Amino acid sequence: MKHIPVLLDAVLNALGDIKDKHIVDCTFGAGGYTRAFLARGAMVTAFDRDSNVLVDVDDVRAQYGDQFNFIPSAFSAIADLDAKFDAIVFDLGISSMQIDNGERGFSFRMDAPLDMRMDTKNLIPARQLIDNASVAELAEILRNYGDVKNATNLARAIKNAAPQTTFELRDLIHNPRDIAPVFQALRIAVNDEMGEIERALVAVPEHLVCGGKCVCVTFHSIEDRIVKNQFRKWTTTPGDPRMPVVENAPFTEIKTVLPSKMELDNNSRARSAHMRGVIKSC
Repeated sequence: MKHIPVLLDAVLNALGDIKDKHIVDCTFGAGGYTRAFLARGAMVTAFDRDSNVLVDVDDVRAQYGDQFNFIPSAFSAIADLDAKFDAIVFDLGISSMQIDNGERGFSFRMDAPLDMRMDTKNLIPARQLIDNASVAELAEILRNYGDVKNATNLARAIKNAAPQTTFELRDLIHNPRDIAPVFQALRIAVNDEMGEIERALVAVPEHLVCGGKCVCVTFHSIEDRIVKNQFRKWTTTPGDPRMPVVENAPFTEIKTVLPSKMELDNNSRARSAHMRGVIKSC
């Protein structure tokens, strides 16, 4: 399937004029966002921990040279940078390329070793995570990251069977509605996706210039909740009943955007996406 960046127009509208601005693309993927930023005259520093993106990285570097900088790391490493940026953009979740490459073990539609790692050097595969975890720990993963109702029973079945392939895991799950949530939950745990988001967001304020923007595109309720709650902590004002009062809130909120019908018709993977953003106050 051809890669189509989700909510790209909304992100570009939120960023405004980016000519000569320095933008961080925290999730390079196939380079859709990065290419769009560079084409509009921005300088881009991009992160990705998946070594499979390097072909696209080389292609972008050949076209844009020093206008583009790539850091082969998880995006939480933004905390280690000694620089400020005009915008920091997150396109969260799993990429189309990871799903479509059956050998990676992300998809239950293709038989492959049960892997699911975005970073094959520093993480353990899903089958090893299952081996290492207790039934209680597996149940917590399924419950917290997949909202699986019969988490304990299913965790026990998975632990006892010790599946080594995606089809072995899929065939253990008798309720078809639980298949996608179980795969999602294990993938999130293998890659510590929620921890990555939390660590990166904490680093955002000190890495944005005055007036700088942070824009996040999320794809499921767990990551969206983390982003929404963090943004509320930064933007709440006296009288907001949702959060404790924040005097002189350090950010203002950008209007949340959902995919249009046209985008949904052209790209089914946009169906659960939200774009949220904030602007750093002076």
